[in-house]
Amino acid sequence: MPSSGGRPNGGRVSSIAQETTALLTGGQNQNGHHYYEDERAWVRWPAHVMHIVWIMLASNYINVLLVFVPLGIVFGALGWPNDTVVFIVNFFAIIPLAALLSFATEELSAKLGQTIGGLLNATFGNAVELIVSIVALKNGEIRIVQSSMLGSILSNILLVLGCCFLAGGMVRQEQTFNTTVASTMSSLMAVSSASLIIPATLYAALSKSKAKSDDNILILSHGTAIILLLLYVLYLYFQLKSHASLFDAEAQSAENGDAEGEEEEDKEEPMLSPVTAGVALLVITIIVAVCAEYLVDSIDSIVKTAHISKTFIGLVLLPIVGNAAEHVTAVIVAYKNKMDLAINVAIGSSMQIALFVTPFMVILGWIINQPMTLHFQTFETVVFFLSVLVVNYLIQDGKSNYLEGAMCLGTYIIIALAFYVYPDDAGDITLVGGLRA
Repeated sequence: MPSSGGRPNGGRVSSIAQETTALLTGGQNQNGHHYYEDERAWVRWPAHVMHIVWIMLASNYINVLLVFVPLGIVFGALGWPNDTVVFIVNFFAIIPLAALLSFATEELSAKLGQTIGGLLNATFGNAVELIVSIVALKNGEIRIVQSSMLGSILSNILLVLGCCFLAGGMVRQEQTFNTTVASTMSSLMAVSSASLIIPATLYAALSKSKAKSDDNILILSHGTAIILLLLYVLYLYFQLKSHASLFDAEAQSAENGDAEGEEEEDKEEPMLSPVTAGVALLVITIIVAVCAEYLVDSIDSIVKTAHISKTFIGLVLLPIVGNAAEHVTAVIVAYKNKMDLAINVAIGSSMQIALFVTPFMVILGWIINQPMTLHFQTFETVVFFLSVLVVNYLIQDGKSNYLEGAMCLGTYIIIALAFYVYPDDAGDITLVGGLRA
């Protein structure tokens, strides 16, 4: 009896099986062409989509956590089994989504240089924090918004930057970066810290006045937010137009004869087209928004059941999720000795939150009648100021090593411990006769 391979339709069945397998893996057809290059539209488009999905899934080992995305959406929609599980599942779901945002951004900015690439990476890396904050602000969770903003800044300038210094310092004795970029960013961070210190001190000063302190703080915050947004626009013009040559690390490397680095960069060709990367960014952002909605809605429940303060959730847990993209990207490029890009991603992301995202949330709160202000509690303001001071000292010489990375990480852990024991009802410091009210 002839085998199945000898049947008249046996070759046809085998051919279909091979074609289906190749279609799923983005392989080649019998003519040696990839199926996403096939002339038949019904073959080309599904194969192209599957090929893109496979590229993105294989971009990072952390993408195994994508299994939590459908679970988080289903659990959040059904409210099952409880809010604590919904929070945990969506917490882990946002981590790989943030990494995919980072990958798509890198692909989009692959041929735009380190300056624009770092700016794009910081911008889309902050998309998670922005989405979570908008959802929380819409729900009236102003403490969550404020703490997540501050937590994102501290996470970037201490945790992410510390890991960059540590990763690069473990393979090289010392690394250098553009001092102009570092000094400009550190100066703007100092200005942003002043924008938080002034409302906090004004609030304390108004404690003896008959004026309505909340109304005055709101007016001050609205005016300050507009000024900070203008400063951020001026910084973009300064970085991308008027003083672009000072930020062009590639050109400076070429002038110094860094042929090896240039050759290495030439080998890094993007795997996604700009249009594909843009579509991927849009789709991922929508999914992040859905997961963020369920995450924020379940915060109150986890605060009650897990006995964790909203301040700790906003300052430590949410920024770790939101900064997963910048964290992974910055550490990898720092390990490759691209410290200018690492600085742009880490400190640039913090500066963008301080000068753009936080003022934007104040203006948005103004529009939707939510009293979002720049008045952070005094303890938080002091922590922010000291963190900026530490980082400014570490980057002012344009050099880094593993010890400086350990200093940043140590400072961040101390701050995290402090906010872990810091209760939500601690209130603020108001001076009445020199005593705390």
